[in-house]
Amino acid sequence: MKKFLTKLYNFTTSWTGTIIIVLLLVFFGFQSFVIPSGSMKRTLLVGDFLFAKKFSYGISIPELPIIGLKILPDINGNGHLIEGDRPKREDIVIFYVPTNKKQHFVKRCVAVGGDELIYYDKHLLIHFHEGDEFIKKNYPKKKIVKAMGKLWVVNPYKDKYPGIQYQPEYDSNSFLQMIYRGEKEVDMKPVYIEDLDAPIINYGIKPLNAFYKKVSPDHFYMMGDNRDNSDDSRFWGEVPYSLIIGKPWFTWMSIEFRDYNWVAKGGANKGRDHALLKKVCKGSDILSKECEKKWNRYRFTIRWERMFRNISKMQLEEPTR
Repeated sequence: MKKFLTKLYNFTTSWTGTIIIVLLLVFFGFQSFVIPSGSMKRTLLVGDFLFAKKFSYGISIPELPIIGLKILPDINGNGHLIEGDRPKREDIVIFYVPTNKKQHFVKRCVAVGGDELIYYDKHLLIHFHEGDEFIKKNYPKKKIVKAMGKLWVVNPYKDKYPGIQYQPEYDSNSFLQMIYRGEKEVDMKPVYIEDLDAPIINYGIKPLNAFYKKVSPDHFYMMGDNRDNSDDSRFWGEVPYSLIIGKPWFTWMSIEFRDYNWVAKGGANKGRDHALLKKVCKGSDILSKECEKKWNRYRFTIRWERMFRNISKMQLEEPTR
């Protein structure tokens, strides 16, 4: 036994052993991700570096880092070596984008298979598949409305998670973007619901006041907490279990790395942040050279208060940025 332990120790301290251990951890245990855009602001910020638990929803098929090449076949046909729990409503999830299966996204799961959604400007309504009695038991009357002959909860997660917001950083919002893009570029169906208290818009030759979606079995609807600046399931569709990777665990680093042009002119979904610019520039015109100089002094600031923070706890706190 002593001889075996000695050999094991020698192997783990060798370059080969170290590489194998690191790869096993990346393949099956933990992996680092960085938030690249403002779609989860103000829950998660651009420049948050996360460690994710890849075993939260089963063990997904391992892949080579950076190039995204799967190293094992998908024998089970569900993207996982070992099937596990499914994402739950409210979970923040890391997954592959259905339209680009090599790109990772981080969003909140707002609905699961069988749930129905209605979306219009600044309002997300969900009819949970458990039915009206479930809704009446779990949500206050002030958050419940009736439409299409059933009960819906209005913005069900917004009170619980202070980082959820509707604050567009461009001259539009996600609802208008869905209208402009048209049915071919939007996953939700444009509808007119008579008993819905929402503004009516002319959509071609028919009226429109909302978008509707029923989530397919074993699929999940993902939306960014920064809902007017998020490229999410409303545009590219529901996420099947096969594309689920894991769950963010904690932030191990948080740094403001965006350059001035990115923050000042980045555009929708690109991390533009005029609110932060106004704080940093303190009264200066945010599109001025003076503001650019102030931002360049501020850039690469480490957000110490976000270092080594558990995300499940941090998401319940009032955001500081």
